Amino acid sequence: MHAHVILAAGQGTRMKSRLPKVLHPLLGKPMLHYALEAALALKPERLVVVVGHGGEVVAEALKGYPVEVAWQQEQLGTAHALLQAESLLRGFPGPFLVTQGDTPLLTPETLRALLERVEAGAGMALLTVELPDPTGYGRILREGEEVLANVEEKDASPEVKAIREVNAGAYAFDGFLFQALREVRNENAAREYYLPDLIAIYRVHGKRVEAVRGVAEEALGVNTREELARVEGVLLKRLRRAWMQKGVRMVLPETIYLEPSVELAPDVVLWPGVVLKGKTRVGEGCEVGPYAVLEDTVLEPGAKVQAHTVAQGAHLHGGASAGPFARLRPGAVLREEVHVGNFVEVKNSLLHPGVKAGHLAYLGDAEVGAGTNIGAGVITANYDGKRKHKTQIGEKAFIGSNSVLVAPVKVGNRALVGAGSVITQEVPDGALAVARGRQRNLEGYALRKLGEE
Repeated sequence: MHAHVILAAGQGTRMKSRLPKVLHPLLGKPMLHYALEAALALKPERLVVVVGHGGEVVAEALKGYPVEVAWQQEQLGTAHALLQAESLLRGFPGPFLVTQGDTPLLTPETLRALLERVEAGAGMALLTVELPDPTGYGRILREGEEVLANVEEKDASPEVKAIREVNAGAYAFDGFLFQALREVRNENAAREYYLPDLIAIYRVHGKRVEAVRGVAEEALGVNTREELARVEGVLLKRLRRAWMQKGVRMVLPETIYLEPSVELAPDVVLWPGVVLKGKTRVGEGCEVGPYAVLEDTVLEPGAKVQAHTVAQGAHLHGGASAGPFARLRPGAVLREEVHVGNFVEVKNSLLHPGVKAGHLAYLGDAEVGAGTNIGAGVITANYDGKRKHKTQIGEKAFIGSNSVLVAPVKVGNRALVGAGSVITQEVPDGALAVARGRQRNLEGYALRKLGEE
């Protein structure tokens, strides 16, 4: 049984953004959510998030998580921020885990290692990492596993500056925590209260302080846009590796963007530049071509998306294909063996098995029967300026090129629509509809007009 406190009150001025730092997205979800999910993986008895700058917006982003919110009204340092959780956790015996909302790479395994040190008798445990260039970080002085001090760089001798082990900002504490916090002083240039000062306070009270050595990558924090991109790169690398280990083929994996909410099956092939977002699900044997973008889209096993296709909220059944350069908008459903070609847009429409729309068409608010062929330039005119209307096309119909179907309208089974027609009335089963001006040839007119006769 333990409590976990996440500090998320910082302003993040170096992000140069109105958005609170901990809400900047990483792979489609707020940075803070990674810290929350790592904390929840250890099943804490209590989970408190301390908010401050932009607190209302941050608190809104916490909805749906089993958290309590504490407020830091003045930004007076990390120790002061942690002290704001005392009123919520008064009487809780400990131990306590404390992490930062801007360190999204920390894993539950690392947090568990900190907790185990305190459960085994240490008063305080802190995560440390070794950096090739520790400039700007406080250095850790230790004897074996025991930490003696955290020396800030401005106070460090040349010998101490040569130490590469630094404080990574994640801690575990015993029940002495809040008493110790009240002993932290702000005798520093910024007049702030800092968590590393607890090392000395715990030692003065005869409590052992231990270090847990972690992986440097895990401790990466985010204070700038550059660091945000760096952390996102680490998360992407982890995701790609995990999916490839499960049987997904990625051609040039470093070019592929995907989010943790995406699900992939074995033998999926992703070509360079693919973007997979939201609740996209790609079934076994599917192929996604170069620079395609899929968001909240389902590809059933055997479906194929070709290069430069954009699909949002679409559903492709087995054997269906889209692209290259197709656009599938929300509600587009392509049943088995449907083909939607280049520069075809489909919105809120059901295309039954075997429908072909090879190029340059718009199908909106439509239902197209099995085996129907949609010619180039066909448009379902679904919007009258106020409301959307539906077009229904039967099975094995043939819609000639450059036709406009003005909804609401119905075209029957095996019906033909002549090229260039504007259809405003129902076309019966098996009928030919031609709705265009009759062709007239005026002999010699063009030459006379040009004065060449």
